[in-house]
Amino acid sequence: MSCLRIYQDNYIDATIVSNRFIDEYMAEANDAQLKIYLYLLRMMNAGRTFSISGIADAFNHTEKDVMRALKYWEKCKVLSLEYDNEKNLVGIHLLELENKEEPAVSKAPVVSLLPRQEEKNEEAEILPEKAEAKSAVSYAVQSPSKEENKPPQAAPSAFAKPSYTLDELKAFQEKESTAQLLFIAEQYLGRTLSPSDMKSILFFSDHLHFSDDLIDYLLQYCVERGKKDFRYMEKVAISWAEANISTPAEAEGHASRYDKCVYSIMNALGKTNSPTRKEAEFIRRWREEYAFETDIIIESCERTVLATDRHRFEYADKILASWKEAGVHHKADIAKLDEGFQKNRPAKPASDRSIDKYNRFMHNDYDYDALEQELLRN
Repeated sequence: MSCLRIYQDNYIDATIVSNRFIDEYMAEANDAQLKIYLYLLRMMNAGRTFSISGIADAFNHTEKDVMRALKYWEKCKVLSLEYDNEKNLVGIHLLELENKEEPAVSKAPVVSLLPRQEEKNEEAEILPEKAEAKSAVSYAVQSPSKEENKPPQAAPSAFAKPSYTLDELKAFQEKESTAQLLFIAEQYLGRTLSPSDMKSILFFSDHLHFSDDLIDYLLQYCVERGKKDFRYMEKVAISWAEANISTPAEAEGHASRYDKCVYSIMNALGKTNSPTRKEAEFIRRWREEYAFETDIIIESCERTVLATDRHRFEYADKILASWKEAGVHHKADIAKLDEGFQKNRPAKPASDRSIDKYNRFMHNDYDYDALEQELLRN
């Protein structure tokens, strides 16, 4: 007797997608990856078998496209792929989705974002957000009994990005002006904003006190330069906040001065292209960490060009680092350093070569008449 299939008519014709997947995984995936993941959920809920070629046919993809999507989700720890001894794919195991923003703390209890109903009088503990930039601040959750033993920590920067809860993010989204601002951001970026993206915009508004117009200009400024990463936007925003910029006009003037300075430095080093990330980091160090004005930086660049045609940024950096250590603040200070260097150079030993022999010959007393008579006799 053949095998029988048991089924029913009143099954629920729906596929459930995790909210965590929508909030934390969906924004970073492309269309093919999303389609294939949803298709896997559909097949799993229906209890159906399928093949890689079947998925490829269903979405007009190649089998390589399907495998790339599966390996992407495996890398994200959304699923695991199972192979036989001959390295043939035989199964797909859908995993429980992890909280991507939860910090990795060994043996630490899971901290709830909301208080329990029976603990209404207690404060809700805030789950710290995973640090995305060097300026981000993370808060460690410790029991009160260990607070006394906690080592002192340096005070966070005034412009450091705080950790926002989902409730704070939700309250921000419910503001009348926020919807338009988020829409503008999505138009600039060409994609749907993730919760992490929205927290960055909340940071601009809530902590840096940027107006909607200034945030709009910030997004436009970064996108026009090919930078759609919010970590980059946060660094630009912090630099503007440190410069007390509060309007788009002030930001435009600041950006114009910065761009003019950057390209003046690039030209002084014999470069006509836009700076690479590494080159921009050197320029940022010279202007911000070393706190040099453009004329001093260009002076070091001109000396670099005369000295070498390779590794010019590294060479100029060594010059500027030595000037910083010597306390240079103006070009006049450089002239004093040069003068002192010339005075302290060891004197060269007297040479006994041709020029000295010539000088000694010219200072000897010869009887030229006697020499002439001697030559005539010979």
